[in-house]
Amino acid sequence: MNLTPKTLNSDFEPYINYNSVLKSQFSQRIQKISVNAGFTCPNRDGRLGFGGCTYCNNQTFIPDYCQPTKSVGQQIEEGIKFFHNKYQAQLYFAYFQSFTNTYSDFENLKTIYQQALANPKVVGLVIGTRPDCISEHLLDYFQTLSQKHYIMIEYGVESTDNQTLAFVNRGHDYFCAEKAIKETTARGINVAAHIILGLPTENREKILSHAARISELPITALKLHQLQIVKDTKMAQQFAEQPQLFHLYSLEEYIDLCIDFLQFTSRKIAIERFISQSPKKLLIAPQWGGIKNFEFNAKLLKRMKQRGARQGEKC
Repeated sequence: MNLTPKTLNSDFEPYINYNSVLKSQFSQRIQKISVNAGFTCPNRDGRLGFGGCTYCNNQTFIPDYCQPTKSVGQQIEEGIKFFHNKYQAQLYFAYFQSFTNTYSDFENLKTIYQQALANPKVVGLVIGTRPDCISEHLLDYFQTLSQKHYIMIEYGVESTDNQTLAFVNRGHDYFCAEKAIKETTARGINVAAHIILGLPTENREKILSHAARISELPITALKLHQLQIVKDTKMAQQFAEQPQLFHLYSLEEYIDLCIDFLQFTSRKIAIERFISQSPKKLLIAPQWGGIKNFEFNAKLLKRMKQRGARQGEKC
């Protein structure tokens, strides 16, 4: 079930909204349900390194109902009950978000994914992973699943600059991400790329260059978010010791940065999000007063109209 923004009549939209793309393909609202299947990461367990990426604390995006002590099926059921109270008629994607969700043996992965798809309300899988943790065998399996279900592989690219990737201890280079994305889309599987805006040592020019390079890739959707300094990470220690390495954007600065980024981003790519929200108890900086995604999007659209800016106009 391949999905591209080309099916959406979006000539007059300031930017291509991924939710609008989904609405054009499904008869009901789609809600993601986060699932924690107990995976780890090769950058934590010693295969590539220990401690993970310098910015990473997985507790920043694990909902309370999403615990690996519960089965995948139970997490799905509890997620549906949670969201059913908000929206009566909707379908669901199981979102494997925590850690690296292709990092296990093939038979175990198949079992886990099938548990999620066993629920009749689950019509697709979104699988967050690293570009160095995918195989041809697994991609062939996803291609088979995509004949009946919506499948999206969400790759953590984070930056297109190899020096930055090394600085944050990512454990792979940008070529690895390019290769994984091309091999995935060649099988007709949807791909989302994840980029962090404002990583240490990256200036505005470098950040905008990511948009141009990402636009060369055949991806379905792009997820952006601001750099966040969170507790219990190597980056929190770096921030305390070398604050000059960081430029933490104010909310208004970041809105303009996102608009600049959009102008260099191809309109063949849908935008899934612009910000992320770490729990208040873990967030060190920046402090934006707990702004919600819909509030940010409204501010961004207003600013785009003021500037007369559109996605892709400088691409």
